[in-house]
Amino acid sequence: MTKPLRIALAGLGTVGAGVVKLLDANAALIERRAGRAIEITAVSARDRTRDRGVDLSRFAWIDDTADLARRDDVDVVVELVGGSDGPALTLARATIAGGKSFVTANKAMIAHHGLELATAAEAKGVALKYEAAVAGGIPVIKGLREGAAANEIDHVFGILNGTCNYILSTMESPSVSGHGRDFGDVLAEAQALGYAEADPSFDIDGVDAAHKLSILASLAFGATIDFDSVAITGIRHVKAADIAEAAALGYKIRLVGLGEATSKGLFQRVHPCLVPVDHPLAHVTGSLNAVVAEGNYVGRLLFQGRGAGEGPTASAVVADLIDIARGETGPAFGMPVASLAHLPAAPAGERRGRAYLRFTVVDKPGVLAELTAAMRDAGVSIESLIQRGPAADGGVLIVLVTHDGPEASVAHALEKLEGSPSLIGAPMWMHILDS
Repeated sequence: MTKPLRIALAGLGTVGAGVVKLLDANAALIERRAGRAIEITAVSARDRTRDRGVDLSRFAWIDDTADLARRDDVDVVVELVGGSDGPALTLARATIAGGKSFVTANKAMIAHHGLELATAAEAKGVALKYEAAVAGGIPVIKGLREGAAANEIDHVFGILNGTCNYILSTMESPSVSGHGRDFGDVLAEAQALGYAEADPSFDIDGVDAAHKLSILASLAFGATIDFDSVAITGIRHVKAADIAEAAALGYKIRLVGLGEATSKGLFQRVHPCLVPVDHPLAHVTGSLNAVVAEGNYVGRLLFQGRGAGEGPTASAVVADLIDIARGETGPAFGMPVASLAHLPAAPAGERRGRAYLRFTVVDKPGVLAELTAAMRDAGVSIESLIQRGPAADGGVLIVLVTHDGPEASVAHALEKLEGSPSLIGAPMWMHILDS
């Protein structure tokens, strides 16, 4: 009889409890698919007394998380603690060094230390799995690493953060006044519903999506992870007026992570974008995630579903455990670390595209001429100009949409306007997604 795969579970929050529930509920099915049973032998978390809705008395409780890596009754350690460093990284290193496979949902740790851990796992002949680290239950890691392995992928992009997507899509709903809802009100609602943390900075400032993008780019392009080169802009400064203007122009606003392998290197950016209403990403609402990849033989692939939560994330964790139970312990990034390309960061200024520019300006003669002169002098061609007033925060709202052109020219025009007494607050620059 084949021996069961014995696992230790570090972290018993929402996802950790979900893993226990899933392994209990679908035990027979999982055993048939894995070829052997998958059993939890030990767990570790900060609070023994907390009711997690599952029976934990059958497992050994370990106070020091790092001790899980040293137990003789453990074949695989599952880390659901979180954090790019600290106990999670200590546990990862100890587990792999001890010759045990490691499964994690920790996108920050993989983005910052994935290459180190993958190198160590290859040396020990064990698995490093992280399907749950990107897009929750959507099998995008497996899809890129295995399903599209024969393809050259030139770009990958998508909606990678459910909190931001919930906020932006909810802002489209009319408020009591009949207009779109304000960012602050929707953020407070998202926090009350549990979609956003008490400190939402990690999500709304785009860092979470950037971690995930850097992992996807590595898989898609066969490159080393380069989180530090991701250009990041979050959604903190998107206004209800932007949502309304985008709708009038035929767009939805979404936070989009985009990675491209170009002749100049690897381009990675997380930024709020105007997405055409007929584009698949425009219809991704609420806390859903979606990823699009373009392969030279398979064509366009769209992965969409729930990107977070107990069930989807636990599903991805257990899928990794089933792979390990089957003996599938291939390289973490689709090829040996030594084969990954070291791509330089591609300069953003040489990219071309259309842009949405929103200004709040004082209501006085000559302001419009000042804006258009700055665009002219920087070589930016204006496709359309809309003036509204008064703006919610005073002054007049002006929106410019540019023709296709170099992003460096738009950046130069905004530099010319920096510090102008005509502007109330900083302009908002959003890219228009045309692919």
